[in-house]
Amino acid sequence: MTAPGLAHPSATTTLSRSGYAPLVPGTPVAVVGSGTMGQGIAQVALLAGHPVRVHDAAPGRAEEAVEAITARLGRLVDKGRLAAADRDAARDRLETVDDLAGLAGCGLVIEAVLERLDVKQALFRALEEVVDADCLLATNTSSLSVTGIGGALRVPGRLVGLHFFNPAPVLPLVEVVSGVATHESAATCAYDTALAWGKTPVRCADTPGFIVNRIARPFYAEAFRLYEEQAADPATIDAVLKESGGFKMGPFELTDLIGQDVNEAVTRSVWEAFFHDPKFTPSPAQRRLVAAGRLGRKSGHGWYDHGPDAAPPEPHTAEPCAAPGTVGVHGRPDGPLGTVVDLLKEAGVALTEDRTPGVSTPFIGLPGGARLTLTQGAAATEELDGPHIRLDLALDYRTCTRVALAPGADVADEDVRAAIGLFQRLGKKVSVVADTPGMIVARTVAMLIDFALDAEARGVADRADIDTAMKRGVNYPRGPLEWCDEVGVRWVWQTLSSLHDAYPSGRYGPSVPLAHRATLAYKQGLS
Repeated sequence: MTAPGLAHPSATTTLSRSGYAPLVPGTPVAVVGSGTMGQGIAQVALLAGHPVRVHDAAPGRAEEAVEAITARLGRLVDKGRLAAADRDAARDRLETVDDLAGLAGCGLVIEAVLERLDVKQALFRALEEVVDADCLLATNTSSLSVTGIGGALRVPGRLVGLHFFNPAPVLPLVEVVSGVATHESAATCAYDTALAWGKTPVRCADTPGFIVNRIARPFYAEAFRLYEEQAADPATIDAVLKESGGFKMGPFELTDLIGQDVNEAVTRSVWEAFFHDPKFTPSPAQRRLVAAGRLGRKSGHGWYDHGPDAAPPEPHTAEPCAAPGTVGVHGRPDGPLGTVVDLLKEAGVALTEDRTPGVSTPFIGLPGGARLTLTQGAAATEELDGPHIRLDLALDYRTCTRVALAPGADVADEDVRAAIGLFQRLGKKVSVVADTPGMIVARTVAMLIDFALDAEARGVADRADIDTAMKRGVNYPRGPLEWCDEVGVRWVWQTLSSLHDAYPSGRYGPSVPLAHRATLAYKQGLS
């Protein structure tokens, strides 16, 4: 469960006893900060059976939070998700506290205040003077260092990160973050408590972005870069990632929901924490949106117009085209392209198969001479052995409802229409995008996999927790390391190596863990 490097108790850390025991129902829990996150966390603890004390430095805010929580509990009763008696009992356990001194006797204090290091440090120093020696202290920070926050404490071993995701009562994931000095028993107590509260906890080390906000950066960054390169418009990129890649929301609509200012601030924070590593570079296009006040739904306009009369965004979808009666299959397609070949057979498309040895990259030959190949990072126009059309990656070609194609500049219109017709024959919508290296889903997924492999190798978290975090925290259709197993580590390495050749900035350079695994797979004759 614990990845290497998660627990590093300081030599100067002293505890009042041998460790921290899991909280039991009835143990008072305090939440400091009564904004959206604080309210959500308080509701979770309340419904787990704890008395909850809410404190906010702003006069009247804690009382407003209690009213909001009570109203949400009432809506749960109206929907049949909570018994009226349980609501009443929970409300009786909820109280406000005007002064930090009122938090004495709590077994756990969780802060959800302003994301400023000095503010959080000052709060925990004050809490340390009030609470018992065996009270666990937790920060809900999403972007600051748990180690840095705990560095202000006399006993930094009692501080742990408990990073809930918004809305906390709904989203299951909680990242349990161990700072350099966090005592192992404190992290275990936090983990067991989150589990008892019905959450899905994962353990991780205190590194920039933790698991989710670190590994998820390419999901947004690659979409924004594709837009900047005019590969496709936001609606088309969103549609391809959802309907082909299997993601629940596209990055443009998701950041409009989150708030462009919030999403950009997290990206910038992680980038700065990694000392401006090009892999984490923020998007100039998103910066312009924030500067213009186009923050998404909350301002009425972001990437999309959210006004009352706004039409839903429409992705580019190709007009109907006729499928060719016969296509050639060259080489030995396996993996994703092999699935496409199987689907064409099942749809009654006649296939002439050429198993001639020496075809290094399997392809589907179109009537006009173009080759339909799965993208491996390089642009189609760069191929020297004739015209190519790139097929973007899909989560599952059998079930996806849309595919993306990128024809090279030398592909005849006849073959573009033939490729479109083939996938329409399979019942798919087709988006034709510009001939951009790596295209959309493949480029995004390859980067997510590389970020995940790098995080695993650096001891941020173990494989199971990484995949769990990305599926349960941001609702990915597949964990990035599971996806690596599906597409093959050599495909990931080839895709990023080709992207690195196209953009030699360091952004796409394969990580050392990826390069090692790809070399090992090559030696073993694996994909």
